[in-house]
Amino acid sequence: MPKCLVHLCGKSLLQRQIDTLNSCGIENIQIVTGYCSQNIETLGYLTSKNCQYDTINMVYSLFTARDFFNTAEDLIISYGDIVYDKENLLRLIDCSGELAIMNDRGWFDLWSLRMENPLEDAETFIFDDDGYVKSLGQKPVSYTQIEGQYTGLIKVSADKLEEVVEFYNGLNKEIFNDRKDFNNMYMTTFLQLLINEGWKAKSVDVKNRWLEVDSIHDLSMYEALAMEGNLGKYYKIEL
Repeated sequence: MPKCLVHLCGKSLLQRQIDTLNSCGIENIQIVTGYCSQNIETLGYLTSKNCQYDTINMVYSLFTARDFFNTAEDLIISYGDIVYDKENLLRLIDCSGELAIMNDRGWFDLWSLRMENPLEDAETFIFDDDGYVKSLGQKPVSYTQIEGQYTGLIKVSADKLEEVVEFYNGLNKEIFNDRKDFNNMYMTTFLQLLINEGWKAKSVDVKNRWLEVDSIHDLSMYEALAMEGNLGKYYKIEL
């Protein structure tokens, strides 16, 4: 089963995302598929497929949908294994600028629940005095390098969509970035390359109100918290 079709409290992660997007008036949705793509293709949404999903990473997958970048509207890009509240999505939508990255300033509470040593799994996220991201996605040495956590939700302004495709197409495919070859580049690596090129990436700060389902442990813990009535601190579950 594709990860986005895993159920959280009776509803798939994908359906929860779609419901949130729809609640903000967003209905033009495309889903990038890979493993068991037919399970998603039957849902009736526009799809694009990464046929090499077992050996190639998410940035490559994203750009299988490059035709979807040909739009006069801002483009919201979301990981498939997350859910988020409407309030968080509205913050992202309302953020002006060429690139917006949702950043959880309250990340430590959630990471402390999910793992014994939050620093071990966390990544750097540093922004300047004007709220523009300077660095993300690296292994931190200390908590001073963590001013939040990237949540897997970004927005690219309509007037920069053609440019972001051109930037991707123009990258040197022979160079390794963060010890990964071109086809296995991390999304945070790609965002950092844009920032290094001079793109202004605005940090859209939130506190909780989203979840990442990265493991069976995550899923079991969230459902247990929901049963106890305690999940609302982290994400407002809609049953």
